[in-house]
Amino acid sequence: MTSQTGVDAPPVRPLSAKVPEITMLFWVIKILTTGMGETFSDFLVTHFVPEIAVGLAGLVLVISLVAQFRASCYRVWTYWSAVVMVSIFGTMVADITSFIIGIPLLAATLVFAVILAAIFALWYASEKTLSVHSITTRRREGFYWATVMATFALGTVAGDLTAERLHLGYLTSAVVFAIAIAIPAVAHRWGGLGVVTAFWSAYVVTRPLGASITDWLASSRADGLGLGTGWVTLGATIAILALLAILATRTTPGADLAPAD
Repeated sequence: MTSQTGVDAPPVRPLSAKVPEITMLFWVIKILTTGMGETFSDFLVTHFVPEIAVGLAGLVLVISLVAQFRASCYRVWTYWSAVVMVSIFGTMVADITSFIIGIPLLAATLVFAVILAAIFALWYASEKTLSVHSITTRRREGFYWATVMATFALGTVAGDLTAERLHLGYLTSAVVFAIAIAIPAVAHRWGGLGVVTAFWSAYVVTRPLGASITDWLASSRADGLGLGTGWVTLGATIAILALLAILATRTTPGADLAPAD
């Protein structure tokens, strides 16, 4: 586009994106929320009536998602509150599937992987893109949060599978997932892997990575430090709040405009 002065003007992008810029701080906060969701979920169901804890977590999740959907643009506290609640409730759903309903962890991992693949397929068939920078419509936002929920559930059971059924333990599992999350980054940087594929590959792994780390810190088993779910949750929450406060000072609501697809 050329202005009346003859100078090329930037393309007009009137819709604000509903997700944050993907930076190192994003990944750090994301891993912290996954770990906090794991230990806080365990804390709630062991210290309160499980049915009430799950019900209240589900209610708060709905409230946080309604606030996120009603926001006109990306807002730090609104967005990350929803992520935290997805982490907590997603952990509960995965644990109910495996430990209450009794679906084996390997089968549950495969089921959630199929669900995630189906969401991706529907999303792409509808929108022709899976880019998080294109979350500028209600439908795309719906696909995005369905994907986020599925990744949390998948990551939870996958982490339990490696730590418990494959007997790797929490610390070894954390190392394995740390290596796994680096693979798409390396493949994107030096191997030509597409940015969208690299992002979602890493995003899925953040869940079992964060959960393995906090489980190792909290667990009283031989392969854990025994700090307890309450203290680990508190520490992770303080770190999240501090980083979000920093992020909020750097972010102007409505300033993140979605790049053209």
